Amino acid sequence: MKKPMPLPADVRLMNIATALLVAVFVLLTLGGWAWWLIRHPGFALQTITVQGEVNRNNAFAFRTHVLPKLEGNFFTIDLAKARLAFEAVPWVRVAVVHRDFPNRLRAVLLEHRPMGLWGDEDAGTLINEQGQVFEATLDDADAERLPRMKGPAAESQAVAAMYLALSPRFQALDMAIELLELTPRGSWRVQTQQGAQIELGRGSRTEILQRLDMFLTTLKQVTARYGRGASAVASADLRHKDAYALRLHGVSTVDANNKQKP
Repeated sequence: MKKPMPLPADVRLMNIATALLVAVFVLLTLGGWAWWLIRHPGFALQTITVQGEVNRNNAFAFRTHVLPKLEGNFFTIDLAKARLAFEAVPWVRVAVVHRDFPNRLRAVLLEHRPMGLWGDEDAGTLINEQGQVFEATLDDADAERLPRMKGPAAESQAVAAMYLALSPRFQALDMAIELLELTPRGSWRVQTQQGAQIELGRGSRTEILQRLDMFLTTLKQVTARYGRGASAVASADLRHKDAYALRLHGVSTVDANNKQKP
């Protein structure tokens, strides 16, 4: 049996060169076809559908804020950039953007649900249920129904969580929080819609709630001694250990010399 003779070196080189040329030709052909395909007018974005929570926005808002930032067609559009464009629209908290073949874009949105006003009165910022601070415009009537919250920007989630914990406790006594503030020194204070100023002091949320529960549990008993209710509270200081200082509207104290003090 004869062994096959090895091909000469120049023939092997020619075969390799031919294979490379064929591969390059195929790649160029595929690349050209792909380039033509992604540039074909049929894949230009024709429709943008917005789903989910869109109570605070309309088509004009999306055309104004989103369309100028969208670049490319069905294949080339950057979905991450498209998501950021939608989330830059006022009131949009989260956007998820999808491609729908062959020329459609679909965005599913979640809106901010404002829990309160944030910062000073002229700040124009709100805080949502997740403790995120955002900028948006509210009608005066809606703004009046919301409490105001203040604190360091990095502590907005802590402020929101504290409000959610405190609010039901005040509502149980027919009191509502007008202002909740976390001072730069870490002290909490509340102003109610009835005008009461309540110093809650510093500490963990558990410590603050224990302090407040002790105050609210005994408040009815204390105010009843003077024929008053919870609405008569002018101020309270809960920063004392196992006690609190209380001032009621229309009730004065008497010092050791029987001199009345307001």
